[in-house]
Amino acid sequence: MAAFQMGSGYAVPMTLFKNNRDRVSKALLRQLSKNLKFDSGNLLVLLEGGKDQSLYNTDVDYVFRQESYFQYLFGAKEPGCYGILTIDVRTGGVSSILFVPRLPEEYSTWMGELLTPEEFKAMYEVDAVYYLDELTDYLEKAAPKLILTLSGTNSDSGLTMQPPEFDGKEKYVTDCDLLYPILSECRVIKSAEEIEVLRYVAKVSSDAHIKVMKFIRPGKMEFEGESLFLHHSYSVGGCRHASYTCICGSGTNSSILHYGHAGAPNSRPIQDGEMCLFDMGANYCGYAADITCTFPANGKFTDDQKFIYNAVLDARNAVSETARDGVSWVDMHKLAGKVLLQRLKEGGMLKGDVDEMLEAGLSAVFQPHGLGHLIGLDVHDVGGYLPTEPKRPNEPWLCKLRFARVLKAGMYVTIEPGCYFIKRLMDGALANPELRKFINVDVFNRFRNFGGVRIEDDVLITQNGIENFAIVPRTVEEIEATMSSE
Repeated sequence: MAAFQMGSGYAVPMTLFKNNRDRVSKALLRQLSKNLKFDSGNLLVLLEGGKDQSLYNTDVDYVFRQESYFQYLFGAKEPGCYGILTIDVRTGGVSSILFVPRLPEEYSTWMGELLTPEEFKAMYEVDAVYYLDELTDYLEKAAPKLILTLSGTNSDSGLTMQPPEFDGKEKYVTDCDLLYPILSECRVIKSAEEIEVLRYVAKVSSDAHIKVMKFIRPGKMEFEGESLFLHHSYSVGGCRHASYTCICGSGTNSSILHYGHAGAPNSRPIQDGEMCLFDMGANYCGYAADITCTFPANGKFTDDQKFIYNAVLDARNAVSETARDGVSWVDMHKLAGKVLLQRLKEGGMLKGDVDEMLEAGLSAVFQPHGLGHLIGLDVHDVGGYLPTEPKRPNEPWLCKLRFARVLKAGMYVTIEPGCYFIKRLMDGALANPELRKFINVDVFNRFRNFGGVRIEDDVLITQNGIENFAIVPRTVEEIEATMSSE
């Protein structure tokens, strides 16, 4: 059985992608039966894979990662491919054809022996493989009544995928809008085979986080934690890629939500008495992990650190105990905010009625981001705001949610409440009479240089609850025990 595998890492069967193709074909036929008079003949889905990208005008390329929709359907490692699904509308049967670049023979000098179409076919378990320069002839012989291509706007990035171009496109009836929401919705609910890949990459990432937690001490550089995480993920787990740029913030950097960017490349020495917020996830066969651990640099929590950490942990626990099939994600965000505010009130930072605080938007001062997001082939996975799903909330303290859907069994999401002390937001709250009235100013200001805490798990939604794939120390006691062990 053909599979993707790096070293001793998990063997991802190519049947995963075949089953994805079958699922998409069935979903398309269901939709077409509602909208179109399309009783016979073949329907073609044509997708373009990712391309090599040069580093500016040099002859050095970025390390290639396959485009996610193409990965979902074909699992192909190589750049420059096209793929076709041919669907028999009468029977529902689907065949898969991969088109690969015809590389000059001299490329074998630099890239190793070039694979033949038959070898590609065996490697990816598709029905046929042709060279890309044979695509035009293939389409002429197939004479499809309709070609579906892929175009749509990502609700997280705001970027629009452009439909593929191909010679002779003007000869065919094409539709670039129908496929995007259907294919995106298929990606939202994970198959049993996808779940096992996600379980694996989360375990690799969890183990790497634990190694980092044991390694970090005052005097280490933030980037040393990043380096160790990436090394373990690759050398032990076979994960060549990370799912996003590692966030390794210490001290006040732990309150910078997307720290680790080019202008702040995890470059600060870690100081005694500070908290470290490390948000890192490996990527295997295109599938992502996204886990955050927060811990004291010296391995021992102070009372103030326990106060904030446990407030976030209680918010995380409340959501973990409540989330399940049929529950609103917006309600989960509200629950996390309410628990956080209640714990901050109990610790003396806030005063007044917690429901009133929540309605006023005070929770967004401490947690300006959404509770979590869909995850899969993209770390912020598709399907958040599809046309058939609830729209983004308008309230300022809810509008950052990356989806507002009712949870379904088979969804894979992050649960990541946080509490951050961000100067701009703190000053804004104190300047707003509707928020300031809830704040004990002296206690609030005591935390100006605290930084932040985030606890992020990757969880599978089930009929009766969740299954958490992030296997890392979470309580104060577990973290201190882990950091003191060899």
